[in-house]
Amino acid sequence: MIKTVFALLAVLGFLWAPLGRTAEPDSVAGKWHFVFDTPGGDREFDALFEVNADKVTGKWGISESDKNGAAVAGTYSEKKLALEFPANSEEVGPGTMKITGQLADDGTLSGDWSFQDYSGTFKATKVKEDAAK
Repeated sequence: MIKTVFALLAVLGFLWAPLGRTAEPDSVAGKWHFVFDTPGGDREFDALFEVNADKVTGKWGISESDKNGAAVAGTYSEKKLALEFPANSEEVGPGTMKITGQLADDGTLSGDWSFQDYSGTFKATKVKEDAAK
């Protein structure tokens, strides 16, 4: 009898699990890891976004040692991200970073970036928060 109850609970658990999950993300809020395709090779950046209605704010270029980064400003609506904010590059100096991207059903972001005379494509993945922190 007990085995039957556990077997029934296991089956119900498998059937119920897909109903409780959301198949696609609906926000870009959180920490992201960006990889820019540049003429000099891949460049990696981390960003932290907050979303309020369709407005995006946050920090760009953050690291474990530097949580400050550049202040981000932009919009997010219908899975489309558009950012434009002042940034500073060690190689070429200050300028305006522009990023446009699309949130895919698998939770990744991809799109285009431009900074001064440079431009290219990017891919970004959401960083899973470490539960131990």
